[in-house]
Amino acid sequence: MPKVKQIVTGAIEENCYLIYNEKNVLIVDPGALADTIRQSIATLNKKPVAILLTHTHYDHIGAVEELRTFYQIPVYVSPLEQEWLGNPEHNLSGLNRHADLADIIVAPAEFEFENLKEYELGGMQFKVVPTPGHSIGGVSFIFTDFVVTGDALFKGSIGRTDLYTGDQDQLLSGIKTYLFTLPDDFIAYPGHRDSTTIGYEKATNPFFN
Repeated sequence: MPKVKQIVTGAIEENCYLIYNEKNVLIVDPGALADTIRQSIATLNKKPVAILLTHTHYDHIGAVEELRTFYQIPVYVSPLEQEWLGNPEHNLSGLNRHADLADIIVAPAEFEFENLKEYELGGMQFKVVPTPGHSIGGVSFIFTDFVVTGDALFKGSIGRTDLYTGDQDQLLSGIKTYLFTLPDDFIAYPGHRDSTTIGYEKATNPFFN
């Protein structure tokens, strides 16, 4: 079964994940620190095969272009946020409150996810499920015994819903439908902060209790 390595990136401590098996690596949400991510991949001694994006806010895509070019690998994104990659207003890098941040412009992704589809990349299987509400195209990736939730579900919280296309009712519905129906012992790897389990969040998350 695939293993997971967490790399904390950027000013707001976004979680990039390296998901890997004996030979290959999937890079999930490379938000910043491309050199650090490359060093971690070199330590694993595996071959990167793709970049997967849970959503396209700037703190999750800042290192995409450098890593895509370096490894010559494709990027996968929701079709609902394909345009956001090249739009600093929509990916939030161009907001006034981010005056110290350069506009992030990423070339279009090579592939667009189909929701509820099973994928196999580099010998690793996962299912893409829609978990919008933090952003309109937010998705989560369900692997054999864990799920990468992006900024949908956090330990003890959920993603903020006051940003462009945010919708709390939609977010809560997606989590209940596609995440809380997973086994309780499934590990959930979020876009920020510590990992958790589905059972722990069902029992204790204040947004559901």
